[in-house]
Amino acid sequence: MQNLEFNRNEDWMKLLISNKKQKYEIIKLGGGKKSMAKQAERNKLTARERIEYLIDKSSNFIEIGAFVGYEMYEEQGGCPAGGCVAGIGYVSGKQCVIVANDQTVKAGAWFPISGKKNLRMQEIAMENHLPIIYLVDSAGVFLPMQDEIFPDKEHFGRIFRNNAKMSAMGITQIAAVMGACVAGGAYLPIMSDETLMVEGNGSIFLAGSYLVKAAIGEDIDNEILGGADTHNSISGIADYKFKTEKECLDYIKTLMGRIGENEKAGFNRIKSYNSFKDAKEIYGIMSENNLKPYDIVEIIDRIVDADENGNSSFDEFKKDYGKSIVCGYARVDGWAVGIVANQRLITKTANGEMRMGGVIYNDSADKAARFIMNCNQKKIPLVFLQDVTGFMVGSRSEHSGIIKDGAKLVNAVANSVVPKITIIVGNSYGAGNYAMCGKAYDPRFIYAWPSAKIAVMGGDAAAKTLLQIQVASEKSKGKLVSEADENELLNKIKDRYEKQTSPYYAAARLWVDDIIDPIETRKLISEAINAANHNPKIEEFKTGVFQV
Repeated sequence: MQNLEFNRNEDWMKLLISNKKQKYEIIKLGGGKKSMAKQAERNKLTARERIEYLIDKSSNFIEIGAFVGYEMYEEQGGCPAGGCVAGIGYVSGKQCVIVANDQTVKAGAWFPISGKKNLRMQEIAMENHLPIIYLVDSAGVFLPMQDEIFPDKEHFGRIFRNNAKMSAMGITQIAAVMGACVAGGAYLPIMSDETLMVEGNGSIFLAGSYLVKAAIGEDIDNEILGGADTHNSISGIADYKFKTEKECLDYIKTLMGRIGENEKAGFNRIKSYNSFKDAKEIYGIMSENNLKPYDIVEIIDRIVDADENGNSSFDEFKKDYGKSIVCGYARVDGWAVGIVANQRLITKTANGEMRMGGVIYNDSADKAARFIMNCNQKKIPLVFLQDVTGFMVGSRSEHSGIIKDGAKLVNAVANSVVPKITIIVGNSYGAGNYAMCGKAYDPRFIYAWPSAKIAVMGGDAAAKTLLQIQVASEKSKGKLVSEADENELLNKIKDRYEKQTSPYYAAARLWVDDIIDPIETRKLISEAINAANHNPKIEEFKTGVFQV
């Protein structure tokens, strides 16, 4: 299907991916090469080395939150990956959540975004009933920002509350203390099922030796105060001790290997026949800067399986109705899924009306709501592919009840009980973000392509609106605003707004779990459903009251 435009689009997407990879390589360095060298001097592995050693060889590790903290806290020296490395991997054949403090970043101290990331990982474990492994090496709360991480409902202390809740839910929690574990953070390993410590480096205490001296005048070193020997032979707080980190990680593998199988949700899966079309061709389908229409079905066909006859497994629902949203059943790596995707093609209705792509119209909202209800009825996980500029506006839409139909779709998404996986492939603007299962609507997992843009409205429209407000404000004060001044102000507003709409801005704040290479979409959907399948509890689907 390649042509000149395809090649131009492909170059643009590959450039975005290359830029993402370059940023990621810097993030992987954590606090820098010098800090990593100091870890090695103390016979300690880095957070990423610990995870690499722990997970099964040749298995998938799906990193979550790699770009958390990106370009944030620059006055404090930054917080790469939120000061911890986390994701979903396989240990002794068991899919699990892994969270590893990165001691090279401010001694593993917790910034506000670190707390949000750790809570997100616990949320994933709780929603999907996955075991969780904590690799602990942290100096505790980053004190200069304690007011933003300590007291609130979604702050540091919520982690220990979640420890207790997960224990009650029967979710396995294993904590390996490989470095410092101080103050409030000392509760995490003790509230886990089993606590492992590494001799010489691992320590657990509510207050370190300096604070003990200041508080009660006692002279004591950290090892005697709360080292591995102390907590294994005196306090009884820890369960096992090991001379090296690798011995400790090996025993985690042993513990994970003993975990029995639980009941599954039972989402349907058959033999996979690979993707229907070459996934790499996705690169050339979306136009540069997402300015031109394209057929979303072409992207769907490069994500979904072929069937046993070599045809696409995508079975479109109400194909000729509500064309600005495409819905249908398919297989992804063998898993049955329901797909809800924005269509960017300009379409024509039966009465000749031309419709813009990426906009949600009344009939599209009605169709998507009905399809989502069908998937809930059949216990089929939902995949949302977002490239939406919002709902259609104007008198015709308002008089036709666009708000009512939009509310119907939002209601169906909000009350959906099957797992929802959201991929933001292009625009994600305004209420379209909500209706297509944005972060606020509890997708089990949400990813963005490097081409994604997330905002209340498009950059040009927003910038011109903000410009009008600022110019009117200046004029009300009796100030003259020249055309040159307006253009300069407009460019400044655009630059600021464009930065805020980028996928990196979103990923830094965990509005998305990660920025992904489009050809990884299929694998990530499959791993997400596999994770969701571990939770057997699916509530009854109820939509409550809405206007029909």
